[in-house]
This record gives sequence, C-alpha cells and structure tokens, in this order.
Amino acid sequence: MLKPILLVEDDPRDLELTLVALERSQLANEVIVVRDGEAALDYLGRKGEYEARPEGNPAVILLDLKLPKVNGLEVLQTVRSTEALRSVPVVMLTSSHEETDVLRSYQLGVNAYVVKPVEFKQFVEAISDLGIFWAVLNEPPPGSLRSARRRHD
Repeated sequence: MLKPILLVEDDPRDLELTLVALERSQLANEVIVVRDGEAALDYLGRKGEYEARPEGNPAVILLDLKLPKVNGLEVLQTVRSTEALRSVPVVMLTSSHEETDVLRSYQLGVNAYVVKPVEFKQFVEAISDLGIFWAVLNEPPPGSLRSARRRHD
C-alpha cells in the first residue's frame, strides 16, 4: 500500500494548483489535505478528527510556511522532535524568499525548501518533480513500510 502525501496549505489558489500539479504527475499516492498547522499535527499524531485514520506516516509532508493556528516552522519542529515522525521527509513549499525563513527551516531539519514559482507551468513542473522524487524515487529509511516492500519486489 502506498503512503499518502500530506499537503498542508491554507491558500485556496495554491492548494488547487498543487493538487492539479500532483494529479498531472500521475502519482498513485492519495493526497491528504489539511488547511492549518494544528490540523497537520492532529493528522500526524492521530488526534481529534484523525484519531481513527490508518496507522503509518505519510511518504512526504508538503508544508506551507505561513499557516493559521500553528505555522510551518512550528509543525516542522514538532515533526523533528517526535521520534515516530523524525524520518518523514518534509518539503517546505512556500512563497517566502526570506533568508531567515530558509535558514530556520534548514536548522530545524527540513529536507528541501522550495519557493513556489509564480508562473503556472513552472509551478506544475516543480510540484510534479517534488511528488515523483519524494513519493517514488526517494529511498526511505530501513524498516519503513515502503523500504521493506521494495526489498521483497
């Protein structure tokens, strides 16, 4: 079973564009969408409305930086300080070019920092490439579900 992609995005336009781009990349992974950092942490921790979701972590977290309730940096910090989530790849997907945001994201352990292209075609290509890399090409740590399945293929 493929792990889902967790997309944490509050901007309706960026959300729609990201979903279109992921669809065009023809990934078979389910995309779980949450609209704020608190919901992302609830999903990851299987709390609140996500208490009954299936066990397991997403293949990748595509995380916006500027989110309501809990911002992207706080989500990233929680992910990296939680043993069960530490190895989940996190890609900061944001419109911020701020050097402090980039630096802080890497200090907290982000795997990649991608500034959202403004032009639609570039945006679709960037998201498609991200999805394919993190959901298909990236080799997860030994012991994870996908890693174990690959050894048996």
